[in-house]
Amino acid sequence: MKTIEEMRNAHTTLASFSFTPGGLSHGYTNRRLYVNLSTLNIEERLVDLAVREKFTGGRGYGLYYLWQAVQPTTRWNDPENEIIFCAGPLSGLTQYPGSGKMHSVTLSPETGLPVDNNGGGFFAPFMKFSGFDAIEIQGKADKDVMIIVDGNKGTVTIETTPDEPMNSYDLPDILHHMYADSDADLRNVSVATSGEGADNTLLGLINLSYWDAKRKCTRIKQLARGGPGTVFRDKGIKAIVMHFSGTTPNLNKPADLEPIKLAGGRMNKEILTLDHTHNRMREIGTGNSVEILDKCDVLPVMNFKFGSDPRTEKIKSDVWLALISQGMPDGCWLGCSMSCAHGVDDFELWSGPLKGQKVLVDGPEYETIGGLGSNTGSFDPHFVLEANFYCDYYGIDLVAVATILAFLMECYEHGIITKEQTGGLDLHFGSDMDALELIHQMGQGRGFGTVAGLGVHRIKKLFIEEYHADAQFVNDIAMEIKGMEVSQYLCKDSLAQQGGYALASKGPQHDEAWLIFMDQVKGQLPTFADKAEALSFFPLFRTWFSLMGLCKLPWNDSEPRDNRDRYSGIEAAKIPEHVENYLLLYTGMTGHALDIDGLLAQSKRVYDFQRLFNLRMGHGTRCDDWMPYRGMGPVTEEEYLSRQERYEKQLTEQAKIDIAGMSVAQKMAALRTYREGQYRQLQDVVYARRGWDADGVPTLETIKNDGIETQELVDLIQRHARQEATPL
Repeated sequence: MKTIEEMRNAHTTLASFSFTPGGLSHGYTNRRLYVNLSTLNIEERLVDLAVREKFTGGRGYGLYYLWQAVQPTTRWNDPENEIIFCAGPLSGLTQYPGSGKMHSVTLSPETGLPVDNNGGGFFAPFMKFSGFDAIEIQGKADKDVMIIVDGNKGTVTIETTPDEPMNSYDLPDILHHMYADSDADLRNVSVATSGEGADNTLLGLINLSYWDAKRKCTRIKQLARGGPGTVFRDKGIKAIVMHFSGTTPNLNKPADLEPIKLAGGRMNKEILTLDHTHNRMREIGTGNSVEILDKCDVLPVMNFKFGSDPRTEKIKSDVWLALISQGMPDGCWLGCSMSCAHGVDDFELWSGPLKGQKVLVDGPEYETIGGLGSNTGSFDPHFVLEANFYCDYYGIDLVAVATILAFLMECYEHGIITKEQTGGLDLHFGSDMDALELIHQMGQGRGFGTVAGLGVHRIKKLFIEEYHADAQFVNDIAMEIKGMEVSQYLCKDSLAQQGGYALASKGPQHDEAWLIFMDQVKGQLPTFADKAEALSFFPLFRTWFSLMGLCKLPWNDSEPRDNRDRYSGIEAAKIPEHVENYLLLYTGMTGHALDIDGLLAQSKRVYDFQRLFNLRMGHGTRCDDWMPYRGMGPVTEEEYLSRQERYEKQLTEQAKIDIAGMSVAQKMAALRTYREGQYRQLQDVVYARRGWDADGVPTLETIKNDGIETQELVDLIQRHARQEATPL
């Protein structure tokens, strides 16, 4: 490998642009950076105040400007598709934990729909402090390039990058050293990268880096779901470099710092006082819950067939506690006392291009453990960590990889695919080394990895159409919705979580509505009305984080000591004191008072707009919101018998069916009819509660109440209504 100086000297500057740095006031710069890689045009554009009023920031800006850039016929790999990086008015706060979030929006290679993601690190704050609320990238470069933004000098350049490696282990570290002014300046660089796996699959993610001063190396956080890294690489981007020095606590220039200090003071005190007795986020992170989920029968095991397994003991939280380096400052943005961005140091790899080397593994998160672990039938921590590392290394979404592996393993065990199709890979559940080899094939674009990298939706069509697999069985066990792989919670017995997955606009990611504990474990949502209320409030509240530039974990992975004494049920789950904190942050930053109704209204405008964006792109209706039956109930007799008592109680007590004399197959069919009927009822009540019609489309009255009744949206809704009314 060439030296950093040699690599830098090999760059050719293709375009440059100068801007006035800074300009922040009350959390906004009101500017966006536009880059067109086809024309090499770079320009500064204003954020219209009407857009700010309606779409607030962050994900709202991304969706609005993506809508302006594309047409209903645009596909993810068309030059006019944009990838937009956007930050909200609260991103960059140092007084409140979880305030460094970046959001990305693009048309997804997996779904064809707008997909939003959030990731931590320093990228979003540095972008804002440099002078931009968003960066829009359109067009395609004809060779690999980097975009470099220097927020102190006020310069943007597009440069060729002929010699830098592609992987997300070496490249961020090289670029931190290449663009930092000194060793002390390394922490003032943040880069967005992907990897060769994004070139070779539809599952590419974007890694956002930050400098770990304790370890003296780069760390990464991900924008992962739906393939944003594949768009990134399709545009010819090897990296985006943000450089900004001079971070201070008040760079956002809040209107009134006192409410921010009040909210931050009590939240930091709560975390530092209670975390070790609550979720141990500072010790283990999101991996703290594995054995709890196993006990509650919601841990995905072997392609979501089962919810628990005796072997979970081998991957429970204390196992990760022993592996994760303790006592590190593991926040991914300044001032985050939750400090949950953990890592496993000096981990020796078994396989792949770095076999035998000792590396730092970022994580593991719960999704890593539940997905790459139990859902693939693996209960070996080493496999989980190695698969975790290489997904990041290649730049591919590990949640998607885990669900793909689990699906392929079940297909293999049922004889739908054999070693003839897999190129000799044994893909039984728990075949760890073969699973690692498949990850390498996906990352490197070879062998059966070229099939796996298509994602579950396209793989199942291939198996049905070319291998003549049983269509109903394959569709039943293929855990994808809208083309995106389901994340790692077993929702068979949680109707609310089924809705949380299937009714989510971008696809089945739990960051919109994580209701499985409230519904299944605690029984706090007994009626359809209760479920519909939760599927209204929680997606909107979580949407607000994406508008502001906030992490959701401080909201629901910490809790005041007296929360359960003061509140009960759904109110306790909202954590009212934390809601009050966020209202204080917004008021202090912007100078505008906000109550909970105003917060939800900000979110609802964006939420309904995204739903209509889906409709514009040819989806966004009831049929798109369907859950594969594996997520509703037992597909196989083996599954049925594992919960036979529970299922038969439901048939007799809830469905009011006399099951005497019925065979297992008959009982399974009756259960399926009942559960699918329950889900359809859920769709009805949720659509009504959200102000959508029976086909899942926001009504004219709803968008009028939202204040977004543009003629374009009105025409879209009316056109859909006319089409629905046309007889077949």
